[in-house]
Amino acid sequence: MTAISQDRVEAGVRNDSDFRSPRTAVSQQEQRALFRLDLDALLEGGQKVGDLKSFYAPAHDGARIALDVTRPMGDPADTKRGTILVMTCYGRGKKGNPSNSYADLFVPHGYAVVVGDVRGTGASFGVWPGHRSREEILDFSYILEWIAAQPWSTGDVVAYGMSYTANSADLIASRNHSALKGIVPRYVDYDIFFETWPGGAPNLTLDRWSELVESLNRDEDSKENSNRSSNLRAGIRPVGSEAELAAALDEHGQAPSFISVSKVTCRDEWLSQVSGFDFSPQAAASLISKSGVPIQNWSSWFDSGAAQGSIRRFLLQSNPMNVIIGPWSHCGRKAYDPLRPDVDDLVPTMESQQANDLRFMNDCFNGEAVSQPDKVIHYYTCGEGIWKSSRSWPVPATSQRWYMVSGSRLSLSPAEIGFDLLQVDREFRDVLTNRWDTNGGIGTGEVDYGDRQQFATARLTYTSAPLGHELEITGHPVIELNVSSTREDGLFFVYLEAVSPDGVSFYLTEGQLRAVHRKVWIDSPFASLGPQQSFLESDSQPLTPDEATILTFTLLPISALLPAGYRLRVCLAGSESTTFGNVPADGDAPVLKFHHGPDGCYIDLPIIER
Repeated sequence: MTAISQDRVEAGVRNDSDFRSPRTAVSQQEQRALFRLDLDALLEGGQKVGDLKSFYAPAHDGARIALDVTRPMGDPADTKRGTILVMTCYGRGKKGNPSNSYADLFVPHGYAVVVGDVRGTGASFGVWPGHRSREEILDFSYILEWIAAQPWSTGDVVAYGMSYTANSADLIASRNHSALKGIVPRYVDYDIFFETWPGGAPNLTLDRWSELVESLNRDEDSKENSNRSSNLRAGIRPVGSEAELAAALDEHGQAPSFISVSKVTCRDEWLSQVSGFDFSPQAAASLISKSGVPIQNWSSWFDSGAAQGSIRRFLLQSNPMNVIIGPWSHCGRKAYDPLRPDVDDLVPTMESQQANDLRFMNDCFNGEAVSQPDKVIHYYTCGEGIWKSSRSWPVPATSQRWYMVSGSRLSLSPAEIGFDLLQVDREFRDVLTNRWDTNGGIGTGEVDYGDRQQFATARLTYTSAPLGHELEITGHPVIELNVSSTREDGLFFVYLEAVSPDGVSFYLTEGQLRAVHRKVWIDSPFASLGPQQSFLESDSQPLTPDEATILTFTLLPISALLPAGYRLRVCLAGSESTTFGNVPADGDAPVLKFHHGPDGCYIDLPIIER
């Protein structure tokens, strides 16, 4: 359970005698609140899963969309059930498999489950031009109509999903269809451009993901398949005959090839070359708000930019909303708190997360969620192991400025004027188990940054004196770099870390910016979070070689409590070839000069008074 206020409540680690007690008791009324987080919720389904049946449903421009329908065992044809809808690009099921994971999860709780292949994927007909198309989104209205017309349907639908299917749930809501009663989007790519080019940096994870989906659309395994789960391999489940499947695959082959992320610099260039329109849930925020459907959204501090997306959703959309930001890998599969060794016992577990979703969906079906609107954000504080909640964001915090000064020090005072030089090494690598690869990459999907000390010698590092008292950072750190470069463009990476008394350096968060995108977008709807960039070509500004300039940008959000005796560390880099393409990719690698002094480099941290 959790309080729906800016309170600390008992958190996610069981049987920990040193665990901090809750600061505020939770009333029975708050325990019953619809927009809550139950840390120990349990799944208790009693229905058996019936046989899966496959159908083609007609959609926009006559395309045939493959759908699998599963209902409780023994249901007569006209037994009406609420329907949970999932739309995927990864294949709604594998040939020879009698069920799918969504049916196995939700049918025991009395729901009908429909899982579909979006157009141009799986056994569906049509062309999938990359991530989304307007036609794919238009299809969702037809699918909702098809479900509502079935004899086993109550006419009420909740859209559900994780990752790509979560984005589908958001875009289903954008159709504003009366059958839709709520959505549960888990681990959404809320701003597709930012996920693909965070800070303008080309994220190679998306090239690897694109190769995967292109392969699946040909019913082939991807090239880098050693860590892929079985549901991300070849073996499309047909709807009818093999000839019919072959005809669908033939249409898939008409799709254009993906464009590498390294070939795109600006947001408008992406729109013109890749999609023709912005298919992000963020771009559809006003349409999703207009639908009025209740939303339960999950994300993680350590899953690509998902937590930032959740916070932007919280600010942009007016829907009744329950937002949950925790410490997990992509899709909440494995916990990761860099400041605690006991994360295997962290709650809510995956089962409890699913139980929270089922409770929320039930409240959507019975009309309670829409009749009692609220907007609550629940977030986990790393190190402390405490879940907290707020009806506003950012939470009240005091900005504390730390300067990067000579001697590799991080100081509350700017000290003397000077500079540090960094020769960019284009071959410099980092761990693959990072926040970006967990979302569609080629690794194991886990997040584990390990001891960051191993990378300190190849980067510029600035470390504070030991903290005299505990320090809670919750919100969006902001960096300002006074820099010069020998090249007209480049990437600037900033890592915030916490160094334990025994010298282990723990990752907290990061931010990056491509230098040409440094112009601050004054009118951004997210300006309350810190300086934002538009990433538009009209705002791009090449560097003048060897001339000092200011780069100011916002790091990804985090909530963490550092104990007394720990030290803060800021690391600066100009490349990270494990995950990001180099900028510039040819010619001499840049030499970067970071300036010190009153007008030098600093980081502002959002500190919660305790």
